[in-house]
Amino acid sequence: MRSHYCGEVNESLIGQEVTLCGWVNRRRDLGGVIFLDLRDREGIVQVVYDPDIEDVFALANTLRNEFCVKVTGKVRPRPEGQINKEMASGGIELLGLQLEILNAAAPLPLDFNQQNSEEQRLRFRYLDLRRPEMSEKLKFRAKVTNEVRRFMEEAGFMDVETPILTAATPEGARDYLVPSRTHKGKFFALPQSPQLFKQLLMMSGVDRYYQIVKCFRDEDLRADRQPEFTQIDIETSFMSADQVMAVTEQMIRQLFTKLMNIDLGDFPRMTYEEAMRRFGSDKPDLRIPLELVDVAEQVKTVDFKVFAGPANDDNGRVAAIRVPAGADKFSRKQIDELGKFVGIYGAKGLAWMKINDRAAGLEGVQSPVAKFFSAEQMEALLAQTNAESGDILFFGADNKVVVTEAMGALRIKLGEDLGLVADEWRPLWVVDFPMFEEADGRAHALHHPFTAPSNATAAELEANPYGALSDAYDMVLNGCEVGGGSVRIHDQTMQATVFRILGISDEEAREKFGFLLDALQYGAPPHAGLAFGLDRLVMLMCGADTIRDVMAFPKTTTAACPLTDAPGKANPEQLVELGIALVAKEDAK
Repeated sequence: MRSHYCGEVNESLIGQEVTLCGWVNRRRDLGGVIFLDLRDREGIVQVVYDPDIEDVFALANTLRNEFCVKVTGKVRPRPEGQINKEMASGGIELLGLQLEILNAAAPLPLDFNQQNSEEQRLRFRYLDLRRPEMSEKLKFRAKVTNEVRRFMEEAGFMDVETPILTAATPEGARDYLVPSRTHKGKFFALPQSPQLFKQLLMMSGVDRYYQIVKCFRDEDLRADRQPEFTQIDIETSFMSADQVMAVTEQMIRQLFTKLMNIDLGDFPRMTYEEAMRRFGSDKPDLRIPLELVDVAEQVKTVDFKVFAGPANDDNGRVAAIRVPAGADKFSRKQIDELGKFVGIYGAKGLAWMKINDRAAGLEGVQSPVAKFFSAEQMEALLAQTNAESGDILFFGADNKVVVTEAMGALRIKLGEDLGLVADEWRPLWVVDFPMFEEADGRAHALHHPFTAPSNATAAELEANPYGALSDAYDMVLNGCEVGGGSVRIHDQTMQATVFRILGISDEEAREKFGFLLDALQYGAPPHAGLAFGLDRLVMLMCGADTIRDVMAFPKTTTAACPLTDAPGKANPEQLVELGIALVAKEDAK
């Protein structure tokens, strides 16, 4: 139907007749001449209709925004002074000779010139995606996946599909269940990741696997989470953690170089312990020049129990954040608001000190808690935090978990509120994660239960599970975890030990993972892998605010689809066929 895309029409086509198809982006009637901005996937071109061709001009006069049309015309240079250097087609225009309305558009439920609610945008997503900024994001995403596939194929990886209907496995979130018609009372689960299948592929001799795959998790949503999302899934045999990190780092660097002309450089490595201590996060945003400083030793003897209590408790922590030249930037009201903010993370309050005159020591400090310090104690504290005149210090004092989480969140908020986030890309690897963390009186895998320990035998792991480190690694970019992986357990004894530590009985392990335990008996190779969140990666590269803006048809934060009204009610006949009865909430209790 067309000879060119709108965005392809340029000065090289001057004098030629072209046929274009697209949507009316805008129509202007300027003193008897009608101008159309015609838009398609590749760009916008200006079409001019003169009244000389009466029937075509009359038809052009009926057009409104988002009419779908076919235009034939002659390419000519724009008049001097009307050239738009911001557009690929800005040096030319099309003299309209023919016009066909392929489909008219009803009054639009979206205002393309104003901000629409997200609910409206998702309800009429097919219109929202016509907007150039949304179209560009989808095109960019396609380029990312194409580059990933090219890199993976050239590196010897094989694209292998894994099942969508499978058995439930613990991955840290609720499963989406699918009832079976042929096995009434039984359910498939949608995969939270292809974790077990990609391990089985390594045991099958595939050696290097990748897949761009849908995953499903029934969890509370936020800006960078969706119930269904896409992973770049990677698994290798006979490769160490360092080798997996090297090849995947190369892939990400190549993506940024080819698609954005950005050199990320070599990725530094940081241990989990260092990341939590300095930044209060296992995915630290290194663009923010603020850090947590431990001050427990300096406040152990102060006459202030809020500080001294946690400082003398093995499970406590007292940490400070120094904001350079921040003393004049915070009123008491603003400090109180920050106190409410850290309260979200369990902190009972937020102590502060303004350093008005560093040379004056205790006398130069303005703070409600300064009266509890001696001159020597204050000097030690100021020295530990490297405080200078004009600075402000914020303090967190409580158990380690609360302080680390609250102060880590405060660090991010301060960086954003004060405009301290550098305009740069700061990647890193976070390594040496603990194998397990304790919660609710029992052990939980920090990554997943198939992660191998680092340099520990099964006996050593069982004897000291909380002292063991995992052979795991996360790729972090500007404060977002874009990928995570580990060396996997390839020994049946080690896997059984990890299950026991996690409180998974032999019977439960056999029921849920019997196929994996069986496969480990038959010459399973050492293997390791990593999975990238494709949506999150593209979101960062595009500068989008949420992953919903880089997905064609996302769900809302309540996991609903306004476009299709999903989830919806099932047909009663279907429920009978599946052997399912709906129970009212009161009855379910």
